[in-house]
Amino acid sequence: MPFEKVETSVDFPSQERVILQFWADNGIFEKRKQLNAGKPKWSFLDGPITANNPMGVHHAWGRTYKDLYNRYFAMSGHELRYQNGFDCQGLWVEVEVEKSLGLKSKRDIENLVPGDPEASIDKFVRACKDRVNTFARVQTEQSVRLGYWMDWDRTDADWAKKPDERKSYFTMSEENNYTIWSFLKKCHGKGLISRGYDVMPWCGRCGVGISEQEMKEGYKLVEHRACFVKFPLKSRPGENLLVWTTTPWTLTSNVGAAVNPDLTYLQVKLKGEVYYVAKNAFKLNRMESSSEAGGDDDETEGGGKKTRPWLKEVPHLNSIEQHFKSKAGKGDSYEIVGEVRGADMLGWAYTGPFDDLPAQNHEYGFPEEVAKVTKQSGRWPATTAANAHRVISGGKDVTETEGTGIVHTAPGCGAIDYVWGKENGLPPVAPIGDDGVFVPGFGPLEGKNAADATTADAVFEQLKATDRLFVTERYVHRYPHCWRCKTELLYRLVDEWFINMGPKHTEEGFRGAIMKVVDRVTFLPESINGKARERDWLWNMGDWMISKKRFWGLALPIWVDETDPNDFEVIGSYAELKERAVEGWSEFEGHTPHRPWVDKVKIRSRKTNRLMSRISDVGNPWLDAGIVGFSTLKYNTDRAYWEKWYPADFVTESFPGQFRNWFYALLAMSTMMSDGQPPFKTLFGHGLVKDQYGNAMSKSSGNSIEFVAAADEGGEIKDPKGKPLPFNAIGADVMRWMYCRANPAANLNFGPEPANEVRSKVFFKLWNTYAMFCNYATGDGFDPAAPAVPVAERQDVDRWLLSNLELLVKEAREAYESYNVMAFALACEEFIESDLSNWYVRRNKDRLHSKNAELDATGRKDKNAAYQTLYTTLTTLCKLMAPCVPFVTEAMWKNLRLPTDPESVHLCAFPHADETLVDAPLSEDMKAVQRVISLGLSARQAAKLNVRQPLAELVASPGSDADRRAVARFPDLIIDELNVKAVRLHDAAAGPLLTASARLNKKSAGGKLGAKLKEAEEALAAADAADLAARLLRGPVEVTGVALDKADFAIEFAAHAGWCGVADQGTQVAISTTITEALKLEGLARDVVRQVQNARKDAKLDLLDKIALHLGTEAPELAKAIGTHRDTIGTAVQATQWSDAPLTGAGAHTATVKIDGHPLAIALQKA
Repeated sequence: MPFEKVETSVDFPSQERVILQFWADNGIFEKRKQLNAGKPKWSFLDGPITANNPMGVHHAWGRTYKDLYNRYFAMSGHELRYQNGFDCQGLWVEVEVEKSLGLKSKRDIENLVPGDPEASIDKFVRACKDRVNTFARVQTEQSVRLGYWMDWDRTDADWAKKPDERKSYFTMSEENNYTIWSFLKKCHGKGLISRGYDVMPWCGRCGVGISEQEMKEGYKLVEHRACFVKFPLKSRPGENLLVWTTTPWTLTSNVGAAVNPDLTYLQVKLKGEVYYVAKNAFKLNRMESSSEAGGDDDETEGGGKKTRPWLKEVPHLNSIEQHFKSKAGKGDSYEIVGEVRGADMLGWAYTGPFDDLPAQNHEYGFPEEVAKVTKQSGRWPATTAANAHRVISGGKDVTETEGTGIVHTAPGCGAIDYVWGKENGLPPVAPIGDDGVFVPGFGPLEGKNAADATTADAVFEQLKATDRLFVTERYVHRYPHCWRCKTELLYRLVDEWFINMGPKHTEEGFRGAIMKVVDRVTFLPESINGKARERDWLWNMGDWMISKKRFWGLALPIWVDETDPNDFEVIGSYAELKERAVEGWSEFEGHTPHRPWVDKVKIRSRKTNRLMSRISDVGNPWLDAGIVGFSTLKYNTDRAYWEKWYPADFVTESFPGQFRNWFYALLAMSTMMSDGQPPFKTLFGHGLVKDQYGNAMSKSSGNSIEFVAAADEGGEIKDPKGKPLPFNAIGADVMRWMYCRANPAANLNFGPEPANEVRSKVFFKLWNTYAMFCNYATGDGFDPAAPAVPVAERQDVDRWLLSNLELLVKEAREAYESYNVMAFALACEEFIESDLSNWYVRRNKDRLHSKNAELDATGRKDKNAAYQTLYTTLTTLCKLMAPCVPFVTEAMWKNLRLPTDPESVHLCAFPHADETLVDAPLSEDMKAVQRVISLGLSARQAAKLNVRQPLAELVASPGSDADRRAVARFPDLIIDELNVKAVRLHDAAAGPLLTASARLNKKSAGGKLGAKLKEAEEALAAADAADLAARLLRGPVEVTGVALDKADFAIEFAAHAGWCGVADQGTQVAISTTITEALKLEGLARDVVRQVQNARKDAKLDLLDKIALHLGTEAPELAKAIGTHRDTIGTAVQATQWSDAPLTGAGAHTATVKIDGHPLAIALQKA
């Protein structure tokens, strides 16, 4: 069976596109599904990719894992569901649509159709749907290009269908949205849905609250202007509370000042006024003591003190004492005039910094809607903020490590402030609207954006005018930003909807039920401590905020009586809404359950019979992805089908954020929907993709790489210094192998350098071996279908390779089954590079290159055995690697397979290891001889003798039975590999082969010896170095009473004159360094062969091409070497014709090289 000729130069991206067409033309994916129908099931649940932009290389990591495990379990005989998912709803999409429409704010959306908010929302939501459909189609084609096998929507007819009718699932589908409704209905039935007024992180640009999960994604190190401000005490003239804040705009809404009753406060007198400051805060080094210390960006100084993360261009913080000294000026100073306990300060009234504002003088708080809620609650007295200013207890939340120990408290602007406000009856003042701009009631600040620097300027000017500003400073801290638009977040008092998780820091309530489910899941890789991460998140998280004041998303199925906000109902399905609807159904019917259409539907309260309207909020997008274990598995329509495929055997996503996002949502929603059943059996997390320098990828940095550029187009990125860095297309397989071999517990550095390393280390070596085999085998008429030479009758090196191959098969199965593809990938690389390419192929080139006509029956049988060994190895590697690199393995398989084999490698069964072929003693002996050869190469390197120079002899003194056995078993192998004429074992009776000496390694031993170092050096100087080395090789040696081992010394070995030797693990080898004339000539001849082979390569000749050759030199020694070894040279380079005169024909290739300093003219052409 002739194989097609294989070019050693291959364009992998082009070849992959050919393979994609082959799969499509021959229905390979469908055939795989048909083969596995009715077999044991393996259930994979796809975490949806956000259909919002083209794929980047970071998306391809997780999608490679998903595809390779699907492929493996298909090849190992399982039926699978192949359903991809698209995440569709939420701020991800909204922000991009806003950009495309030129909108700048939430209000612009509501005025997209001027003067018609409803029509505007309709138009905007339709634009969001269109964007999702556009990029879902783009990502579909890119995923296909990656080799990701799924039931894809590929045709125009597919995309004309509703999302519910497509093959991929879409979280915007009606089924997905209504299934979330049923989840929320169950939560409501257990009393877990609640409406809460609370202070939340808020994005003024997007006009939306940011949940606890989302806020974790957006912290940045930034500079703000902080200030120390005086609060004059009403009953203590000339005395002030000194407070500190990093958000000056919130001072407009100050209502209280919190102290720690257990702390001591100083009375510091300066220029006739007294200031109250926490005692231990006064002189504190504020660069060491931040509450932020210990964060991800922290550094540690000597002595283990933590230093806060900082920006280089910002001066370090002064202590509070230094600020007082600066305020005192020359010739004056501050004075400590007394101390007071925090408990004694409680109740002190003070004058606020902005008491003249209308907002400060409105009963029950401000604005009116806030005052209405506080008044109805009955928890707040009928007072204004200006009249409520007093010192309250903040308990242990008030510390001396940040600020003055007195905390400016604005219940309308801070989460803990709001809690303190409720506890102490301080009316909340909420200064900003949903756009982050000051609302009316705040005087000259009205209309200003709270985050703008000009707003801080205005606040400072007002404080200066009223003599309240003590000092300002530049302050650096990690501050939250909107995870999507990168705008700084503001803390704002808003009403949101929550799922009650139960008491924090307990295993009670809903959080406790989820924890029990977490304990039944396997988290991989173990090193990321996934179970502990998930439990930690659940232990510490607050109630789950499920509402968003936006437009494109799940319409929360909560209907409220607008006259009584406490009367609300949760609708659980389309059918229930239809049954309950009393208005607006005809306008809604036929639409998806989104804004603005579902907003038209009204129902009647079961309690009062009054009309109820749907709240305008949409849902947290993690609800969308968390429900897919139900919505995509026919939970509502075919419960038997759901039970067949649920829970999933495997899910995977990037772990840093998903423990609090998708993983959490799946766990929470399954706990509620399936009465505590885990949504998946195994969760596999992986790190993030960084650039090749380890930096985060981003479009703004110019170092992000889109998938299509890496796969097919190539492109240019920027290095850390901003210099252009071009990169070539690498195809999908190289990318996939990079992901497979990566440690999933760490981040992966991606770029042209690591890609080229993988391509040369794995792909080129594998492909060159495959090309060599096919081309040689075809030339020799090798037939893989012919009866094989029994393995027992093959050479040791054949049986060794097959033994290691079976061990690799075993390791591959174990790795895939345990979701540890990295272990297989690294073992496979080692096999390809070391066992196959660098050892077996190199060792057997002459064997395969021999001419059949010159071989007897035994020789031809031996050559066939080599071909059969290689054929088995290559076809087995195709199957083992197919899940990881489906394209190159398919290309190889198509050429290698027998007519009776499956037409595609992906239709093959995954191999089982043949234990009968595993020869452990042979593997051990071969490993030992490789170790001896490695020592011989080290000896050559030490003697500066390249391997092409033949040497007379190698002598070995084995340090183990395995090494001794290997030298005795494989002397010819050692002779050939090391280019020596003879190998012998050292006769111990003749004395040591090498003389050892030991030198103290001060760096290693110094820590053990301490003050005894000098004494030890003197003792060692007087010792016999050879005896010391010999003892160290046997075990630890006591020096000046301290046990030292060989790691504490540099042990060196010296050979006798005319020899060079090295040693390792007790084995010593020595090579003869005497070069006779005959050895010299043979070495020169080998150099000639190398240079002619290089010329063949430059001439782009095929491996089997015969040549005419001319070699010309005026160097007598080189000419003699060529003459003496002419036949050897000719055989090695396939020269069938020799020419004494230079070749000058049209096809001649010429080169001039130097050998041993002498010019050699080479001319060759195809014979």
